[in-house]
Amino acid sequence: MPSPRSIPFRLPLLVRLPFRQLSLTRVLRGGRPRDLGRLPRYVGLFALGAACIWGPITSYLQTAPLRFTSSTSLILPGSGASASVNLDRIGQASSFANSPFASNAVSPTETYKRLLGAGRIVDAAAETVGLRARDFGQPRVELVDQTGLIHVSVTGASAEDARARGAALLDAFFTEIDALRTDEVTLREDSGRDAIEEYRQSVLATRDEISRLQRETGLISAGQYTDLVAETEILAQRVRDLTATLDEKTESVAALERALGSDATLAAAALRLHADTEFAALNEERSVQAAALSQAEGRYGANHPEVRAARAGHEAARTQALARAEALTGLPHNALDALDLSHVGSRADLLSDLVSLEAERAGLSAELAALSARLETAEARKIDLIEPAARLEDLQRDFSVAEAVFASAMARTQTSKTDLYASYPLVQVLEDPSLPTEPSSPKRKLALAAGVAATLFLLMGLFLGWLRRPLINRLLAEPGAPHGASAPGLVPAE
Repeated sequence: MPSPRSIPFRLPLLVRLPFRQLSLTRVLRGGRPRDLGRLPRYVGLFALGAACIWGPITSYLQTAPLRFTSSTSLILPGSGASASVNLDRIGQASSFANSPFASNAVSPTETYKRLLGAGRIVDAAAETVGLRARDFGQPRVELVDQTGLIHVSVTGASAEDARARGAALLDAFFTEIDALRTDEVTLREDSGRDAIEEYRQSVLATRDEISRLQRETGLISAGQYTDLVAETEILAQRVRDLTATLDEKTESVAALERALGSDATLAAAALRLHADTEFAALNEERSVQAAALSQAEGRYGANHPEVRAARAGHEAARTQALARAEALTGLPHNALDALDLSHVGSRADLLSDLVSLEAERAGLSAELAALSARLETAEARKIDLIEPAARLEDLQRDFSVAEAVFASAMARTQTSKTDLYASYPLVQVLEDPSLPTEPSSPKRKLALAAGVAATLFLLMGLFLGWLRRPLINRLLAEPGAPHGASAPGLVPAE
């Protein structure tokens, strides 16, 4: 009788079968594809998997609140703007706004994207519609490449609520943009105010110095000194010309006086006397008495009564003529003795020329004296104003420069107010906030499609699990083994 140790230990078939069915190899390799006894297990797995897929989907579709999305679009125009104004006697003021896309360092669309999602804008929009910021939600901002378009999406509990939130967000955005632009202009003005005030004080100081110098010297401008110099030169030339003319006239008068044996005063007196009819009659009577005296002296002696009577008549006529001449000419008696009281005859023209030349000479002499006095005064003033004129010219040049700088600074300040889009470019609403017709969440079609796809993937997985035995055998078969042979050591099919 064999010992207990030599008897092989064999479990009954009913005991060994469960261990065989639950072996790891069987679980991994599966059974025969035609073994319908495996079907209940696969049906159970399918039911469990379908429950895991459709349970959450159904719960989500039944419990998720409806959300509506309102969309709007903004656009940034791509062109810049420029303006140029010519200011009379000041210069030119220009304003130029670059295109928002001219610089590669700063993207205005990215700036506005960040600004649309900024907390203060969301807070302002939420306050407008009467919500808290966390209940308002964060807007979704999308940029379109290679364009200036910005798409903004806002969700709400209803279609009207979504559109109201989109409109409130746009209002808050544009309000903030305007505030930023105004703040930029204010900062520019504040930064340039001190410089402008300094320029203004420089202009006022230079103007006060010019006014003081003008009051002290009477010189209004450097051009006035230039005119004074030119006038002095003209006066000097006229004095030289008049001196030459006066010398010529003086020489002519002297030549006539020597020729006539009389000066211009006596010549004028003679012309006046012989133009008087009474003096002409007296002079005629004197000539008659002179002729009678000459005849008496030729016939009688010096003491003859007729000679003495003729001499007395001649002296009386001569005395009357001299008295009339003195009354007409105002010349003293001794000057009249040198006066030729005879008839001028053909000498009248020469006497007239002498008188005219003397009058011209006297006029030229007076004019020369006046011009000489003016020239002397002008020369003295010119000498006195040399340094003030140079100083005034420097001050006026400094004033022109200071005024130009001040005017330029003021012009830049004023034109910068119109350049509102330098840092924050112009942005326009391309599409107003839309009124959605369908809810954007939950997406029922997408959820159903996902459930159907998951179910199909589950069925595909179960189908591959059903057919895994032939597939694994094919993969594990040794090269050259007959088709359908099992690899050594493998458990037979279930």
